Amino acid sequence: MGKARTERIKRLARELARRFPNKFSKDFESNKQAVKTLIQGATPKVRNQIAGYITHVFAGMSIASSDNTEEGE
Repeated sequence: MGKARTERIKRLARELARRFPNKFSKDFESNKQAVKTLIQGATPKVRNQIAGYITHVFAGMSIASSDNTEEGE
């Protein structure tokens, strides 16, 4: 069982993804750099947790959208 993310991390990640959707992707390293530029003063651990959650969400979105396209064929 993995470590649970706090609601604070999830809230920050969702807000960043909502405000800047074109800055994030399924790549953790690019998300980490984007979070670093958008959030000043956060610790590296918090930045990594936010970037990881955003990566997780974006990866789930592409899987869900590919499932929907396969059903329509």
